Amino acid sequence: MDDLLQIKDLHVGFETRAGRVEAVRGVSFRVRSGACVAVVGESGSGKSVCAQAIMGILPRNASIGGGEILFRDPETEIITDLAALNPASEEYRCIRGDRISIIFQEPMTSLSPLHTIGDQIGESVRLHEGLSGAVAKARCLDILKLVRFPDPARAYRTYPFELSGGLRQRAMIAMALVCGPALLIADEPSTALDVTVQAQILALIKDLQTELGMAVMMITHDMGVVANVADEVVVVYHGEVMESGMVDDIFANPGHPYLQALLRAVPKFEHGADERLVPLREIKPHQGHLLKPRQIAASVDASMPILQVNNLTKSFTIRNEGMAGGGKSAVRITAVDHVSFDVARGECLAIVGESGCGKTTVSKMIMRAMDADSGEIIYNDQGQEVRLSDLGDREMIPYRKKIQYIFQDPFGSLNPRMTVFDILGEPLAIHNIGDATYRREVVIELMNLVGLDPRHLNRYPHSFSGGQRQRIGIARVLALQPELVICDEPVSALDVSVQAQVLNLLKDLRDQLGLTYLFISHDLAVVNYIADRIAVMCRGRLVELAPRELLFKSPQHPYTKALLDSVPFPDPAHRLNFAAVRDTAMTHPDNWPAPYDVRDATDASLIDIGGGHFVRAHRPSAKRTVA
Repeated sequence: MDDLLQIKDLHVGFETRAGRVEAVRGVSFRVRSGACVAVVGESGSGKSVCAQAIMGILPRNASIGGGEILFRDPETEIITDLAALNPASEEYRCIRGDRISIIFQEPMTSLSPLHTIGDQIGESVRLHEGLSGAVAKARCLDILKLVRFPDPARAYRTYPFELSGGLRQRAMIAMALVCGPALLIADEPSTALDVTVQAQILALIKDLQTELGMAVMMITHDMGVVANVADEVVVVYHGEVMESGMVDDIFANPGHPYLQALLRAVPKFEHGADERLVPLREIKPHQGHLLKPRQIAASVDASMPILQVNNLTKSFTIRNEGMAGGGKSAVRITAVDHVSFDVARGECLAIVGESGCGKTTVSKMIMRAMDADSGEIIYNDQGQEVRLSDLGDREMIPYRKKIQYIFQDPFGSLNPRMTVFDILGEPLAIHNIGDATYRREVVIELMNLVGLDPRHLNRYPHSFSGGQRQRIGIARVLALQPELVICDEPVSALDVSVQAQVLNLLKDLRDQLGLTYLFISHDLAVVNYIADRIAVMCRGRLVELAPRELLFKSPQHPYTKALLDSVPFPDPAHRLNFAAVRDTAMTHPDNWPAPYDVRDATDASLIDIGGGHFVRAHRPSAKRTVA
């Protein structure tokens, strides 16, 4: 195959007040016609800057300092040096969006909220091919059908906010492909998606690559994605290429220490119970004298669960049509349907499932951020059972110190106008704990505990990396010395190496401080590493609950099996079964076979099949019990 794109000794820098910062330093690689090349590296490695340079969409303070970006148009065989072109020129605009297209990481911020999907896809056709009216609409409907939209005609007239994350990503793919590009740049196209939707998007990109004969440049930090879709791999670190080669060779015999470290940081299903992830940069927490493991009274029965959730139900009313109260009709949607589970003191119970399954809604009801329609939440406070679901706002205040929450987005959950010192000291001030001297001691100890430098306490959140911000969020949670910590997707937005840091830190803190975790995630490899037991949710219901090793060894429910089948392993010898991934039947309750079809069941009971393994199913001969 001929080279479609050649990057030769590319240099890209950013002009700052402190001088020019080189983000890309002498990067060279190629993309062959019809091939998929994965560019791998951590955040800040320069991989997205390379993509922006190719597309001619670098920020205003960035410029190409040297090198060539040679693109060969397979239709005309003309070779163009994109680095030498003015990005605003007509020649560049004819290539960008027509011959080279890009899919961005976050489809919601990349799509216009004011225009329908049809208008946004049709814009490319009008600009590059001069089509309009019925002809342009027909082209849009064809591409929506090609990217597997269930109802292309309806999707054509919908707005982005009306679509799920997976469908919005499909709309982005349709927009990128409508002009039939020779090269598709996919910048982290599946990072924010559920494991099943991610598998479908990867399968879709593979299918479209084959059908359209296009090349793909995949930018990612997920080694599982790389192993399943790439033909060649380019490993980038601090703006330089560390290693490159064919995917099988890269995984079988990684040569560079950086690549070896990346592979060691990836959570795998074969990890032993006591085996730790090996991050590139280890966090070494230092526990002081103020933050100590909470002492349990001698009279407390340690075998009693610290939290019990019984028959929890929550529904919401949404309007069918119209906005601002002008809808013609309303529909009641059940988000959580008779969910029951308990959490033992000192364990980590994980709740997994796709977006919209109700797992975050359950956590918000436990925190009393929203009230349940029915059911009860019982917290074991040093042997005294307290029904949190019956308490008013003022009565809840003492228990908010005992139950804390780690948010998914480390940046959005931190006040950008407060220094780290103020952020960490705020919980102590709100609950009137200690004087100014005591609070400063606690704040310094918290920084040491999560492996951050106390000298940076006067900095603001924007001065820290994503992983450091997440550690600040964890430190804030620990300020009140809670017993139960709810972790809502705490590592989903992090690079694999930073993810390993945070997961190891959470494990260490649980052991050192005697914490109990309720861990919410859609990443089964992460859950396998940190959880003791796993609860699987689908469409608001708990469908399976089991000890970690039992669930992965012998999953019973068809939905659980579908989740496990969608996990991309970081091993080219163990690739996804894309044929099975395309068939998403088992993720929908309508397709579950007997005895798992429980659409009409209204009870909250699960069947105990032994060893602490529960599964929701109709088995009249079996004894029913509440998990």
